Amino acid sequence: MFTDDLLERVLVEPARNGADKLYIVSGYASATMASRHIEILNGLKKQINIELIVGMCPNDGLSQKDHEGFQGLVARPSGGRFVCRYVAYNPPVHAKVYSWCKGNDPVVAFSGSANYTQPSFTGPRREAMIPHSAGEGLSFYDLILQDTVDCTDARVPSLIEVYEEPFYTLRRRTEEETEEAGATVSLPDELNKLQQVSISLLDNKGQLPERSGLNWGQRPEYNRDPNQAYIRIPLSVAKTNFFPSIGEHFTILTDDGKSLICVRAQQGGKAIHTTHNNSLLGEYFRYRLGMSSGSAITKENLTVYGRTSVDFYKIDDETYWMDFGSN
Repeated sequence: MFTDDLLERVLVEPARNGADKLYIVSGYASATMASRHIEILNGLKKQINIELIVGMCPNDGLSQKDHEGFQGLVARPSGGRFVCRYVAYNPPVHAKVYSWCKGNDPVVAFSGSANYTQPSFTGPRREAMIPHSAGEGLSFYDLILQDTVDCTDARVPSLIEVYEEPFYTLRRRTEEETEEAGATVSLPDELNKLQQVSISLLDNKGQLPERSGLNWGQRPEYNRDPNQAYIRIPLSVAKTNFFPSIGEHFTILTDDGKSLICVRAQQGGKAIHTTHNNSLLGEYFRYRLGMSSGSAITKENLTVYGRTSVDFYKIDDETYWMDFGSN
C-alpha cells in the first residue's frame, strides 16, 4: 500500500518504466490535474496516452470550468493523446482505478482513495493506493465505458448537469456551511466572503513595462510571439498561501466568462502564466482592451479602458475568479 509520493508512484513511475497508456476511472477529476500530469509526462520525452472517465457526473454534475478545461486538453497538441469521458447514466461511479499498459499489454494498476485531482495527489490530504492486476483494472474500465459520453459530445449538457462557475463551487460551499440543499447564491455577496487580493498591472514606478508583464512577448529580436504575457505577483502576495505552490496548475475564471488554466512560474514563482501556451493570457487582455492581436499595450490603453489592476478571489485551492471589468 502506498500512502506517500502518490503522484510519482501511481502517475509517473510506470511511464518511466516503459508503460505508454493510462486508463483512469475516477469519481471526481479536475482539468488542472490532467494539465499538470500531461506536462510532467511530456517532460519524459515519450508519447504517453491518457484515457479518463469521470464517474460521479450523474449524481453531482460537472463544473463548466472543468468541462471546458477537459475539452481544451483534448483539442491541444501534446506529447500523447488525451481522451476524457463522463459517466452519463446511473448509477454514478465513485471508484478510483488507474491502469497502465505498454502497447496492448497490461502492466500494473492501482486503486484506492485518491481522485484524479491535485489535492488528492499533491495536497495535504491523507490518501492510500494499492497496486494490483492491471487486467482487473482494464476490465473495470471497459465495464464503465459503456455508460459514458465523450466530453466533446454536443449532448453532454442534456445528459449531465454542467454548472456555471463560480456558482458550482460556491453552491457546494454554501450547502456545506448551511446544510440547506436548496441554498441560493448571490454571486457578489459570496465573492465578497472569499479571500481577495488586488494586483497592479503596472510596475513599482507606476508605469506599464514595455518588455515584460503584459508586454513580455514584445521582443522581436528573439522571434517571440508578441502576445506572450504574465501577471507579476508582488512579493507581499507571493509570501502568502493565496496562490498555489510553484508547479501546481489552477484555473482562473474571468468576469466575462472565460476560463484559463494557469501556473506560477519564473524565479520564486513571481509570475502567473497560462500553461502550454503563455500567449493565451496576452491574447485575453488584448481582447478585453479592444486591441489587435500582438500589439503593444500601453498604460494609456489601460487608463482609457478604466483600470490598471486585476482583482483575484480564491474560490478553492484550484479555482480563482479574476475581475478585470472596466469601471
